[in-house]
Amino acid sequence: MRLGVLDIGSNTVHLLVVDAHRGARPMPAYSHKVDLRLTEHLDEEHRLGEQGVERLGRFVEEAVHLAEDKGVEELLAFATSAVREAANGEQVLARIDERCGVHIEVLSGRDEARLTFLAVRRWFGWSSGRLLAFDIGGGSLEIAAGVDEEPDAAVSLPLGAGRLTRDWFTGDPPPADEVRKLRRHVRAEIARNVGDIARYGVPDRAVATSKTFKQLARIAGAAPSSDGPYVSRSLSRQDMADWAGKLTTMGSAERARLSGVSEGRAAQLAAGALVADAAMDLFEVDRLEVCPWALREGVILRRLDVLPGRLDQRDGGTE
Repeated sequence: MRLGVLDIGSNTVHLLVVDAHRGARPMPAYSHKVDLRLTEHLDEEHRLGEQGVERLGRFVEEAVHLAEDKGVEELLAFATSAVREAANGEQVLARIDERCGVHIEVLSGRDEARLTFLAVRRWFGWSSGRLLAFDIGGGSLEIAAGVDEEPDAAVSLPLGAGRLTRDWFTGDPPPADEVRKLRRHVRAEIARNVGDIARYGVPDRAVATSKTFKQLARIAGAAPSSDGPYVSRSLSRQDMADWAGKLTTMGSAERARLSGVSEGRAAQLAAGALVADAAMDLFEVDRLEVCPWALREGVILRRLDVLPGRLDQRDGGTE
């Protein structure tokens, strides 16, 4: 079956086409994405502005046509924190549905954490034992932990790299006093949740997903994405602490020259580093392993779990 996943994130809108069936890994067939940065289109009343709505509508319209061209049988569309928290989010999605004929599911923060955790569990497998997973998006930080495919604890915090950059920094690079205030805020927010997650037990494996963590791992020496998804990549607490300090003293142009850092993400990488550093420190994680699968794959896996398997599709099946 060829599935399409339309991911409307706070930073990027992404169409991913995969070939998949139940019991098999999804195989990417086509990818198309644009950095829309929807959070930058929120006004003082936290409403998505007309320009942002129009750009989003055009992308969804284009994605629908691309999905048809690629032979997609089913399109799964979802939105995360930028649309979820916009005061006019429901009206925006209704307009897009009317324009493009696409129903877009708005995921709760907890569902983001749960579905990302599902993807992490499937990637690393049962032998990984208790998992602790972090995901830094544009609008939120998701944390989940557990021993099964459904986590024991799953939380979403308003600590996305894009959100924090917009709300806390006025300069590029940011003034030292703003960095200190944000660092204090981030650590207080995460610390409130450490006990509720840690009480389930010490993780056997700590994992990070998302573009932010991938870029942080890359500048700390991890293998480039061109080496493929099966190369082991990790990020140590010491390297993260060192880079959190360095990145906040750099401007966006200087960050963009670092290995693996995209120009579109450079502006928010310093805030993302402060979040990553705080999460590793407060949860006492010495090393994070980077997982190539994240929320999109979790959405795909959830859908595949209810599809007929190959044996079910054979005439008569097997006894």
